[in-house]
Amino acid sequence: MATTIYTLLESPIGELLLTGDGEAVTGIWMPSHRSEWKRTQTLQRDDAALAAARTQLSEYFAGERTVFDLPLAPEGTGFQRKVWAALCEIPYGETISYGELARRIGQPTAARAVGLANGSNPLPIVVPCHRVIGADGSLTGFGGGIERKRWLLAHERKFAQVTGDLFS
Repeated sequence: MATTIYTLLESPIGELLLTGDGEAVTGIWMPSHRSEWKRTQTLQRDDAALAAARTQLSEYFAGERTVFDLPLAPEGTGFQRKVWAALCEIPYGETISYGELARRIGQPTAARAVGLANGSNPLPIVVPCHRVIGADGSLTGFGGGIERKRWLLAHERKFAQVTGDLFS
């Protein structure tokens, strides 16, 4: 049985469970989707090993960070990793549709597959799957729940406007 390190972080969207392998962050779990986390692993609390993740997420929630600089090691298929990499290219405070994300990865007819990969993202917030919305602008699917997605998008819009005003 593999040992996974973890720490907890209180946030405006609830307590987050951060997991890692000792070198990289492997997961960010919100209360509503922790049941999806692999319970076959042994947990060992190590706040120091995940201190950078805790700090950067706290800065994000305070409106002081728009880009993350963390070593990440999400488990996923090649296609999922391609989608997750594309998610990281969506600018802070902006949204795109699943169809647009599919076009960006060179598979314009794969919007549903992109949606599934987006929903399998084990690193929400840092790999910003919350920035993907329905083609009609509606908030669709989010492992942390639609209310958390709505909060994250409003939070980013608020601070993106402040940043834009300061540097315009």
